[in-house]
Amino acid sequence: MKRVVLAVVIGAVVLAGCGSAAAPTTAELTKIRLPMGYIANVQYAPFYIAVDKGYFKEAGLDIEFDYRFETDGMKLVGANQLPFAVVSGEQVPLARQQGLPVVYVMHWWKKYPVAVVSLADKNLKTPADLVGKSVGLPGFFGASYAGWRGLLYKAGVNEADIKTQDIGFTQVAALQQGKVDAAVVYVNNEPIQLRAAGLDVNVIAVSDVVTMVANGIVTNEQTIKDKPELVRGFVRALLRGLADAVADPELAFNTSKKFVEGLGSDPAKDDIQRQVLAESIKLWQGGVPGASDPAAWDTTQDVLMNMGLLTAKIDNAQLFTNQFVEAAK
Repeated sequence: MKRVVLAVVIGAVVLAGCGSAAAPTTAELTKIRLPMGYIANVQYAPFYIAVDKGYFKEAGLDIEFDYRFETDGMKLVGANQLPFAVVSGEQVPLARQQGLPVVYVMHWWKKYPVAVVSLADKNLKTPADLVGKSVGLPGFFGASYAGWRGLLYKAGVNEADIKTQDIGFTQVAALQQGKVDAAVVYVNNEPIQLRAAGLDVNVIAVSDVVTMVANGIVTNEQTIKDKPELVRGFVRALLRGLADAVADPELAFNTSKKFVEGLGSDPAKDDIQRQVLAESIKLWQGGVPGASDPAAWDTTQDVLMNMGLLTAKIDNAQLFTNQFVEAAK
């Protein structure tokens, strides 16, 4: 959601060399409200850079970030009320199963960001070590739960053999207070907080065990059919922002300060957020920037079927397309 920095940096050079001669005026811009799925955060640095450097504007787009939790971006995009949303990949097959004509057009997080973290003295280093232990989850739904089940599925571990419990988003406190042996978290968040508190931890990253489709950009069939240039422009602008963020983390952090309230005002908190950014960048790297891997979609669907959430596999051609990523080269 690693390590192919050169490919991304080269992409940045190529993309930067393809800018339009003149950016559209404000009156010519298409206003886009973009559901983000989370609060303003340094993890959205590629978007912030794309706005701040005018990449979206060059594509004729005026982006409004929508951080409201109540916004169901997938449903709005599926109903063609909005053209784009930031979503986690496992939500796409589930939406298609419900008849929503959504299509994933850019694979932003190359590695699934969910993990299981525990204090080092528990000596929990593999999925098999979790058998018989108590594991807290933020809920039995969404990307965290899908990642958790994907981890167990690939490792051949039965969830019934683990004492799972819903602890909400209290993972750090629950571990510090010994309420659970381990917790399902985001690898670029809670482990950093725990280490900042002086604790040694073990992390079992989902992406080290199973390859699933993580966060990216979804649109719908109607937008692709009627406004392909809109999709091309959006994807291209975001890829440019992504390349810049990977190539220059300091630029990514400083640009984020313009969009994230309080960022840059507290050295201790800023240090944590710099680590969040660094870990996030690792998750964004790997393979062709923005492109989906069909095998990852196959595995994601296998996991959803194992969970009982997907009744039949869906043709990958309905779930994603790489055509707009390829057009951005």
